[in-house]
Amino acid sequence: MSARPNVLLISTDHWPAHLLGCAGHPVIQTPTLDELARSGVRFTNCYAECPVCIPARRTLMTGTPPRTHGDRVFKEQLEMPDIPTLAQTFRDAGYQAYAVGKLHVYPQRDRIGFDDVILDEEGRVQYGVVDDYELFLGDQGYVGQHFNHGMSNNEYSAVAWHLPDATHATNWATQNMARVVKRRDPKRPSFWFLSYRHPHPPLVPLQTYLNFYRDMAIDAPVVGDWVLSDDLPYGLQSTTARGDKHSAVQVEMARRAFYALCTHIDHSLRVLIGTLREEGLLDKTMICFTSDHGDMLGDHNMWAKRLFYAGSANIPMILLGAEGDERVGFNRVDDRLVGWRDVMPTLLDLAGVDIPDTVEGMSMVGAQKRDWFYGEIGEDAHATRMICDGRYKLIYFAVGNYRQLFDLESDPRECVDLSADPRYAEPLARLTELLIGELYGGDEAWVEDGQLIGFPDRQYRPGPNRGLTSQRGQHWPPPPKSDMPQIRWHA
Repeated sequence: MSARPNVLLISTDHWPAHLLGCAGHPVIQTPTLDELARSGVRFTNCYAECPVCIPARRTLMTGTPPRTHGDRVFKEQLEMPDIPTLAQTFRDAGYQAYAVGKLHVYPQRDRIGFDDVILDEEGRVQYGVVDDYELFLGDQGYVGQHFNHGMSNNEYSAVAWHLPDATHATNWATQNMARVVKRRDPKRPSFWFLSYRHPHPPLVPLQTYLNFYRDMAIDAPVVGDWVLSDDLPYGLQSTTARGDKHSAVQVEMARRAFYALCTHIDHSLRVLIGTLREEGLLDKTMICFTSDHGDMLGDHNMWAKRLFYAGSANIPMILLGAEGDERVGFNRVDDRLVGWRDVMPTLLDLAGVDIPDTVEGMSMVGAQKRDWFYGEIGEDAHATRMICDGRYKLIYFAVGNYRQLFDLESDPRECVDLSADPRYAEPLARLTELLIGELYGGDEAWVEDGQLIGFPDRQYRPGPNRGLTSQRGQHWPPPPKSDMPQIRWHA
């Protein structure tokens, strides 16, 4: 048996860093993750380099930021760059590598270095692929009924899961990964990637978990004073306008269902941990839990991702070392600035595997730490950029040349915009200079004589949402392959 540890990387979709009991959240129930955090280290300042699914996953699997891997938008049909992936690097070092769940790559059956992928792509049949989860539903007698609950993948209506509990995507992914563990080659170490699709909408938790939260008072969203300004730029007009359509009852229903999805994942992880334990593997396995980005969940009248406020961009990062690995330690909280490009070098470092020269992240358990973190999302009218130094965060909207500054030490939920306060001129100027130094790919046009000028502001005018934010329908017979875009801007 190899002395190298096994590696279990767990990713969710849309999970904000503050939605953990160990982070002090007043409602969310995450006993499993809380215990893992106490048994290892929780990184409080982990940010998504680009808080949307496809770019984030390219970062995770290559250890590179959007500038290198080529996507800061959401390029649905962009293939993985020709550089070593996390899975291939582990395989080249003698590991067996298997993934279960959501990869969000193109073409969909690209294994990106894994020996095999048991795939759940949330019903993206427009690419001409029926994934393994839909095949499973068909085998169980529910062919094509995946979306008969009527909820959209990008909207915040909620209802209980409409099929038997065993068919829920969270249960399916957990059971498949447990089976993968049991079917391993006992003579080789393993790299396992478990990628849950939830708590990403559709908000369809099991009734059991809706009942779990039925008698709990759900915390209300936070809304900063700056949200009520009449001078918000185009990017914020569009995002806050989408928040106006939810009543207080609908907001509470959405948050309750979201929490239910989170706790279902948390409890499901116990099955996998128990499997590792009973297979005699738990002490020989390092575990990393994280998410591609968060979800605003109504904070500041905003929903979903593609934003650099805490709910969207600050993501969980919990690392549990193999038994006795003092580099990780236990019951630690680490406030260094980290991101998804750091996962690959961290796991390789802890496993004793050489890190490819193409990797631009750094090990989260090493001595090296970054002084600031750059994030980017979108281009043209939808472009937003961020610089965070751990205490202060600068968010920049190019349209309207609009800056916001937040003191995360005194205001972690970002309710007070300090950009116009002369007492904070120094951090505003310093972070602005750092941001200007990161601009590329056409963003340089936002700068003139060393100063940000951005684009002229424009008025947001909402358009129709005829497709109910990418609603899916009946999947039998399978819908035809098409060039239908996953995201359509309603502006």
